[in-house]
Amino acid sequence: MNTTDYTNDAVTLLKELIAIPSVSRNEDKAADKLSEYLNLWGLPHGRDGNNLWVGCPDWDNNRPTIMLNAHIDTVKPVSTWTRDPFLPTQEGDMIYGLGSNDCGGGLVSLLQAYRIMLHRPRNYNLLWVASAEEEVSGANGFSRVLSKLPNIAVAIVGEPTGMQPAIAEKGLMVIDGYAYGKSGHAARNEGVNAIYEALDDLVWLRDYKFRKSSPLLGPTKMTVTVVESGTQHNVIPDTLHFVIDVRTNEFYQNEYLFEFLCKKMTKCELKARSFRLHSSSIPQDHPLIRRCMEHGMQPFGSPTLSDQALMPFPSFKLGPGDSSRSHSADEYIKISEIQQAIDTYVSLLDGLTL
Repeated sequence: MNTTDYTNDAVTLLKELIAIPSVSRNEDKAADKLSEYLNLWGLPHGRDGNNLWVGCPDWDNNRPTIMLNAHIDTVKPVSTWTRDPFLPTQEGDMIYGLGSNDCGGGLVSLLQAYRIMLHRPRNYNLLWVASAEEEVSGANGFSRVLSKLPNIAVAIVGEPTGMQPAIAEKGLMVIDGYAYGKSGHAARNEGVNAIYEALDDLVWLRDYKFRKSSPLLGPTKMTVTVVESGTQHNVIPDTLHFVIDVRTNEFYQNEYLFEFLCKKMTKCELKARSFRLHSSSIPQDHPLIRRCMEHGMQPFGSPTLSDQALMPFPSFKLGPGDSSRSHSADEYIKISEIQQAIDTYVSLLDGLTL
């Protein structure tokens, strides 16, 4: 087989995956389809929930392991699609469909690169992993399968980056805030307005700037994205709920930031939903990143979250497509981008020494 054959296989599989609704936590049929193709191509594999993995047949525990990872779930289609999001449509070089760009293109390209590299001499093991629930950072996604995987030296995550290496990624912490008052009639001077109780804290959250800015990721950023209070016009609200979206760079751990914010709130109570999605990065002098740069690629920092946040080993994002197409109407990937990705992955991996 040549690169064109592998590209054709990638496109065929991608179209079948687009046609299977696989919104987060409902990826079982997409996982079944992937399993079907792995069997067709003679690739014995493991499965836990809707996560799949396949290791190279010449596995040697004395060698380091490179993991190739992408996710199989999608977000829900937005209402402004002008096409059927689950009908894969090819128009010239473009394939339209939900999940084509995020992250189907990377998923099928990495799989074909894995197949090609099985026939090349390597001084490392190769592991391909398809993970579920990435879009919701779910417990039954990569976190569930991590303990079943071998020790991993480095991972390539196939998120859409225009085939430029994202060597750093912002972390995420979602915080629920609560302010409390006392209900009363709005026409009389009674009660304690929970909205007014929260105002000073909300203004502080709007205006505060964290001091340490990252060369790759920029500043840590927090945004109040939801505010809920009140029941009707003539009742003083006794509770207010708000949500803070916090995007951290490498200088601030989630646990530290949460404690810092709690101390700064004068009236509001904070509760973090999770601390586990930390900022992540890989050194620029890592052999894979050096090889990327030798190929003319430009490392950058990514503001968007991926399963990379859950990986306790060096990793970076590198995949076909463009992040701006993700989660948008009429999402698409180019066939030429898939072919370029397969060629690039193989070029990076062929002859690599870790």
